[in-house]
Amino acid sequence: MSFGLFNTPLELVITALAVFLVGLSKGGLGGMSLLGVPLMALVMSPVTAAAILLPILVVMDVVGVVAWRRSVDWQIMWQLLPAAIVGIGLGWLTAEITSDAVIRLIVGSVSALFVLRVVFARRIAAAVPSHRPIAARFWGLLAGYTSFVAHAGSPPLQVYLLPLRLDPKVFTGVNVMFFAITNAIKLIPYAALGEFGPQNLGRAAVMMPLAIVSTWLGAWAVHRMTASIFYPLTYISVAAVAIMLIWDGLASFL
Repeated sequence: MSFGLFNTPLELVITALAVFLVGLSKGGLGGMSLLGVPLMALVMSPVTAAAILLPILVVMDVVGVVAWRRSVDWQIMWQLLPAAIVGIGLGWLTAEITSDAVIRLIVGSVSALFVLRVVFARRIAAAVPSHRPIAARFWGLLAGYTSFVAHAGSPPLQVYLLPLRLDPKVFTGVNVMFFAITNAIKLIPYAALGEFGPQNLGRAAVMMPLAIVSTWLGAWAVHRMTASIFYPLTYISVAAVAIMLIWDGLASFL
């Protein structure tokens, strides 16, 4: 049964929910961006889900760059970006030989690690030096790879950035610019993999207005919602989706 550009009504609803949550995250309600691909992966291939979201993310990134371009620490960026590009390349090279089950396990594991990082965040030690080339290469590589396969590069990036104890504006600026650049680079391999066909681009176009509205709502909510109530609910949601994906991925091997 066909439902316009979407195969089923459930696929449309899940995609809309995922885009809405990603938009809220781009607007400032961090954490929920991890729910995008995992949610959509419940009703479609994770690679297809990532391809639909990528053009939407690029449009959101333009807004973010305009807002935060003056708050970027480029020394940190240059430490991270070369390895991140290598990670994107590894994701591209392994995309056609990595099964959906493995990708679900990767996405689920990354999401679970993100939640665990939040739970144990208070154990982060004192600030560390910003010049850590080996650590930057490792976490930059992992961020690039997980960003390519599932737009889930935030957890590895935060593992590197959080101990630096940066000014909040600089922290946000580095995050925004890092993903703006890597998302733009990812357009090339995703196009080469044939993931930007008419159906996927049509799905992205249909969701674009919702993405813009939800991004605005996220920015609006940042100034009004109590973080102590909202973030625990967000992390619980991420954990629930992570468990579902890990279970689904493992079931494919049994």
